[in-house]
Amino acid sequence: MTIVFNVLIKCREGCEGPHEHQRTEHECGRPLGLAFEKSTGDLYIADAYMGLLKVGREGGLANQVSTRQLDKPLRFTNAVEIDPRTGVVYFTDSSSVYQRRNYIGAIMSGDRTGRLMKYDPNTNQVTTLLSNLAFANGVVMSQNGDYLLVAETATSRVLRYWLNDRSVSKSHEKYEIFAEGLPGFPDNIKRCPRGGFWVGLNTKHSKLTKFTMSNAWLGRAALGLPVDWMKVHSYWAKYKGNGMAVRLSEGSGVISEVFQGTIGNKWISISEVEERDGTLWVGSVNTPYTGVYKI
Repeated sequence: MTIVFNVLIKCREGCEGPHEHQRTEHECGRPLGLAFEKSTGDLYIADAYMGLLKVGREGGLANQVSTRQLDKPLRFTNAVEIDPRTGVVYFTDSSSVYQRRNYIGAIMSGDRTGRLMKYDPNTNQVTTLLSNLAFANGVVMSQNGDYLLVAETATSRVLRYWLNDRSVSKSHEKYEIFAEGLPGFPDNIKRCPRGGFWVGLNTKHSKLTKFTMSNAWLGRAALGLPVDWMKVHSYWAKYKGNGMAVRLSEGSGVISEVFQGTIGNKWISISEVEERDGTLWVGSVNTPYTGVYKI
């Protein structure tokens, strides 16, 4: 991740070394999602500020994928997934209004300008598949490639977008609610080798977050106060945060397994869970390390 971060821009002055990157991330870049196109070796990067980027198999400078045909520019690129059969790239833009350095505003305001996007490297075309999403976040493709799951962080739900028209009945839209009422804010989604999907929940809901989510006007009013809500959230995550992950069944989207810490040994937050060979690899945007847990 550090190597990718450091080659995002040609001039890296002020973007290296042990300093607070959050202050300069809008200038230096902030990679949030990574995915390899295995047939070519290309690495695609969803950078919150630089947009969708690509690095060739030999490495080097990341090049920006052109999105000039979009009616709105990318403002908060978040997650990326690649179809191994076609090489088509799917990614999310969390908000057309708020940037990552003020992502709390996107949640508190009830913003619904997030998008699910598609990039076809064969035609160099970028299209919008879903719009009006409440903080579009993680995206993953099903095992057989017939649908995508996309996390809506601000509504604590996961949507399913059908890629195969034959899977959609004439009476239904191309997307549907896959899981809702999740016990926290969903972040990244990963396939589980034992079946289903792991969803990282950045933090569990409290009575306050539940009340605020059901009363969007309260969040918008709070944003008008002379308060740095990003600092408030940072403090809360550090001292009061309680992340968890849930495993959703592939068919019905119900919670089949829960991963969380115990009292005195809880996870501050969980952004992503990757399962490999009986081990959970746990990542978080709020901690400078990766957790490892044997199932």
